[in-house]
Amino acid sequence: MMELNTQKMEDFKGRHKYFVVFVGLAFFLIFIRLWSLHVIKGSELRHLSENNRIRLLENLADRGMLLDRRGRVLAHNRPSFEVYLVPEDAKANPEVLAKIAEMLNMTQDEIEEKIEAQKGRAPFRPVKIKSDIDWNELAVLESNRVNLPGLLVDVRPRRAYDYGDLACHLIGYLGEADENELRQSKGPPYRMGALIGKYGVEYRWEDDLRGVDGGQQIEVDALGREVRPLGVVEPFPGNNLSLTIDLELQKTAEEAYQDKNGALIAMDPKTGRILAMVSKPSFEPFARNISTEEWKALVENPYHPLTNKGIQGQYPAGSVFKIVTAIAGLESGVINPNTPFPCAGTFHYGNRDFRCWKQGGHGTLSLHRAIVESCDVYFYQLGLKVGVDLIAHYAKEFGLGKATGILLPHEKPGTVPSSSWKKKRLGVPWYSGETLSFSVGQGYLSTTPLQLLMLISGVANEGKLLLPQVVEKVEDIYGNVLKEYPPQEIGRANVSQKTLQIVQEALKGAVNDPHGTGSACSLKEIKVAGKTGTAQVVALPEDFKRGDMNRIPAKFRDHAWFVAYAPFEDPKIAVVVLVEHGGFGASAAAPIAKKVIEQYLGVNPSPPQKTAGEENDSDDAD
Repeated sequence: MMELNTQKMEDFKGRHKYFVVFVGLAFFLIFIRLWSLHVIKGSELRHLSENNRIRLLENLADRGMLLDRRGRVLAHNRPSFEVYLVPEDAKANPEVLAKIAEMLNMTQDEIEEKIEAQKGRAPFRPVKIKSDIDWNELAVLESNRVNLPGLLVDVRPRRAYDYGDLACHLIGYLGEADENELRQSKGPPYRMGALIGKYGVEYRWEDDLRGVDGGQQIEVDALGREVRPLGVVEPFPGNNLSLTIDLELQKTAEEAYQDKNGALIAMDPKTGRILAMVSKPSFEPFARNISTEEWKALVENPYHPLTNKGIQGQYPAGSVFKIVTAIAGLESGVINPNTPFPCAGTFHYGNRDFRCWKQGGHGTLSLHRAIVESCDVYFYQLGLKVGVDLIAHYAKEFGLGKATGILLPHEKPGTVPSSSWKKKRLGVPWYSGETLSFSVGQGYLSTTPLQLLMLISGVANEGKLLLPQVVEKVEDIYGNVLKEYPPQEIGRANVSQKTLQIVQEALKGAVNDPHGTGSACSLKEIKVAGKTGTAQVVALPEDFKRGDMNRIPAKFRDHAWFVAYAPFEDPKIAVVVLVEHGGFGASAAAPIAKKVIEQYLGVNPSPPQKTAGEENDSDDAD
């Protein structure tokens, strides 16, 4: 019996060793696991735990307002209800996504795509599901919040444009910041999904308009319901911009276009401040990420609604360019104001006939009448005598062929050709026959409406060229002026005052003389100076008469131009009007300019005047 007990004790001792080793190993593994959880992953797990209890809600700053020159609001902010979801809270309740989708008139796939797109977010960070929900959707969500863990509804500021598409190309629009913009931000970093300026003033003055976002920490329960706020950082709103445009003048300019396309810019020639800027067709400014279909419709529209044609459209200048050819002739001494040239309706040069707009011609005439009646044949002959390079030189004196420097993105420079330009660009010499087209604003020449506005403003302002400005000042919310944009002279055309006076008198005659092509812009109380232009889009058949324009498809019809300033004695406004495929400057563009000048100067509307073409039983006046 003793031997049996002894044997059992020895067997137990043998197994006890293994048991001790096993227990020791188990405690060691538990210790390693606890050490790993507390030491290695402690901060991460603590963070996850806190995020499961605490929600970080951003409190977006109001974007600065845009005001017109008289302080009237053009763009501001309104409250918008935004729906967010914490995916981690919804995982345990898969049916939540289906319920939310039904209440918001969305599909579950759409919600899942939005969550998937935010893969790189911090844990428990809310994902925006839908923006700017209406009152009915808000009521349904709020009444079912207790059954929708992870759902959050917040009020955020949203950009509002109360005047619709008014001045949309100047004001611009907002869109969601992409990865490059998030990376290249100079100021405080943008959050994912932030809306930033993408176009126009909204883009160019983004750093001034954006505010500094705030936020708050909120303790929530297991269902994601708010328990109490833990901390708040108040947002600070962006700065307000006072634009140079006049709201009433902008309305008048846009209404004057009716269903036409093109561009109009009005400017104070003595300060460079833009008073109105129109580009047609327009678009409704937006402050959101628009759908692919909406964007495609805008981009593929053949009339290019997203292009600011005033600074990005490049067109032949047509007869407006005769101002430059006249200045080149006078400054070079090739002609004086009384030098005559004959016009019989055509000018034969080489193996072709270059026609004047007036059938039968103007007879023999000097410079004043050639500008007043816009005689093409006179300027063909003058251009040949002056030469391409001298004409190009004076075009550049008035800023043609280069960007004006206006503080708006993507301005185009246009093209002023010369003999050296053609040799370098095309590798062939300049032919004298090309000078004829160039002297009347055709051929290789291309300009933007803003450049032609600079030309007419320079003539009105004794040769001084002012930087075009679209913003007067930047103010903070307390009314303190942070930045100002005073008038800035950027050049002075090297042209004698005598030459400018001769051209000014001729431009006044073009509007006020009996046979002036710009008579549709004449006013009873105020003298207006201006120049019409008709820019050819395609070459016309030899047997084609300009009066037969209706035979041509609309997209191939001439562009209509008109440039003007008023009052003649003391210019306060200069205007350029382009009507794409509108036909003739006298009948299509000049009446629009007249309405704008009347509105700005506060004169009573005058009855329509007959154009020179109408007086000659023709609609083909420049």
